[in-house]
Amino acid sequence: MSENEKKNLRTPIVCVMGHVDHGKTTLLDQIRGTAIVKGEAGAITQHIGATEVPIDVIVERCGDKRLRDKFIVPGLLFIDTPGHHAFTTLRSRGGSLADLAVVVVDINEGFKPQTIESLNILKRFKTPFIVVTNKIDKLYGWKSHKGESFLSTYKKQTPETQALFETKFYEVVGRLYEQGFSADRFDRITDFQKTLGVVPISGLTGEGVSDVLMILLGLAQRFLESSLHYDVNGPGVGTVLEVKEEKGLGITIDVILYDGTLKKGDTIVVGRLGEPIETKIRALLKPRELSEIRYESKFKQVPKAVAACGVKISAPGIEEALAGSPVIQATTETIESVLEKVKKEIADVQIQTDSDGVMIKADTLGSLEAMVHEFRKADIKIRKAEVGDVSKRDIMEASTIGDPMHSVILAFNVKTTPDALELLDTTPDVCVFTNDVIYRILDDYKDYVKSQEEELEKLRADTLIKPGQFKILPGCVFRQSKPAVVGVRILGGVVKNNTDVMLPDGTVVGTVKGIENNGKKIPKATVGMEVAMALDGVTVGRQIKEEDILYVHIPEHDSKVLEFEIFDTLSNDEKETLEKYLAIRRKDKPFWGK
Repeated sequence: MSENEKKNLRTPIVCVMGHVDHGKTTLLDQIRGTAIVKGEAGAITQHIGATEVPIDVIVERCGDKRLRDKFIVPGLLFIDTPGHHAFTTLRSRGGSLADLAVVVVDINEGFKPQTIESLNILKRFKTPFIVVTNKIDKLYGWKSHKGESFLSTYKKQTPETQALFETKFYEVVGRLYEQGFSADRFDRITDFQKTLGVVPISGLTGEGVSDVLMILLGLAQRFLESSLHYDVNGPGVGTVLEVKEEKGLGITIDVILYDGTLKKGDTIVVGRLGEPIETKIRALLKPRELSEIRYESKFKQVPKAVAACGVKISAPGIEEALAGSPVIQATTETIESVLEKVKKEIADVQIQTDSDGVMIKADTLGSLEAMVHEFRKADIKIRKAEVGDVSKRDIMEASTIGDPMHSVILAFNVKTTPDALELLDTTPDVCVFTNDVIYRILDDYKDYVKSQEEELEKLRADTLIKPGQFKILPGCVFRQSKPAVVGVRILGGVVKNNTDVMLPDGTVVGTVKGIENNGKKIPKATVGMEVAMALDGVTVGRQIKEEDILYVHIPEHDSKVLEFEIFDTLSNDEKETLEKYLAIRRKDKPFWGK
């Protein structure tokens, strides 16, 4: 590759992901500190939301100058906005803007919800990545050797510590296998396309960090060369990482620029819900270097920004800019087509919704897409999908939904506004589930649906007329009519107050008006009980007599539910009684209740 072609290769964008507290920031600090320790503070460039590590610094860290000619990429740009939120926010035409990713796992704690979430997202976007097992220095008996490569420090450990390491390490490999990845330690892999590389490190001592940098460079070289070409003179194209208010600057947008150049005074088009924003760059800002810490302002103005980099843009009218939306530079000639392009991209994300279903809210466009993807996979209908906090209007809207399964708001990484919380207190039929892990929201919602279904099932079962069979006992007629009061034994099922009763020939003869047991009124009698029963509408000696067997009269609709929907939930005596009852009903009408 010619020097000129090399010049037009942009720095690969690397996103660091994983669970909170597993050491993402420590790893980035270790990478950032690489140059500072060597007194080369200027070599590492701080960007907005990103840190650029040039190839020379990486080569220096790896301790082999010959590597300089082996790699063609100019370095690595690490996104240092933590977590997988940055990954889903950094979207470009429905794909991910991150070229590579690093998933950090604490070797002592293993997998956590955000680890699995990160892996699911990477799987979906097919982004090349490596797994870093951090905190090896915390393993019992580990002797640290600052800044050394993993193999070098590993060889110096005792056999006992090595055995403990292997156990913990292969637990992580096993969990990766469960998630559908064939993985192994980086030094045991011949083909990184087929096997996922796992690099053990200590973010604290720097052990293994040089290996991480080397493997990332190798992956960039092998898988990304064709996609890293950019036109230095082309229009600047980027993605909004965050919309922020800065003291003295007002509302600004943090942008990861991945193609072309942006200059102060350029016209840019930025995505928002509805019509895109057309504005002019008032200022391009970068963080001050560590040596310039004496300045009051955290940022300094720069005349231009070249891909790939992170830059803060100050411009009028950008309050409604959307995290995850495109930023494209435009000229008088291209403004119409750029406006159309940005509008179309936002419209493409306006999620195809169902006529009924739940409402979902997320912090960025990318998160919204990720939520919709997961929920669709789980066959959950979505009525509305929006970026932004849960508002009072959302609660009011959800409260008008009749179906309790759908009067629900599922919110990812957003707040609920104070007036919405106030309204929620007085709106018990609306449920809001919030979390910063998508599949946790999914699990919570599934649990909620299950409990609602069980509740409805219970209510329905309570209103169904259940099978029951009883015998009038001899010598136990206490009153002949108005109502007749007789002693009975329950032979099967249950007999409740206010249910009609039927003779074995199918004739409905009266209604249970009261049940007493040992002088106490009771609502129902179950199999084996002997009770006094008041029967309205019958006279003993006419319609009924001693030793008659009677059945609870079950309406046809209820019998269908009992036989075809909840038969398995009935007790054995209820099943037997129902079968006898159905046999009576179907004697003359074979298709009754079918």
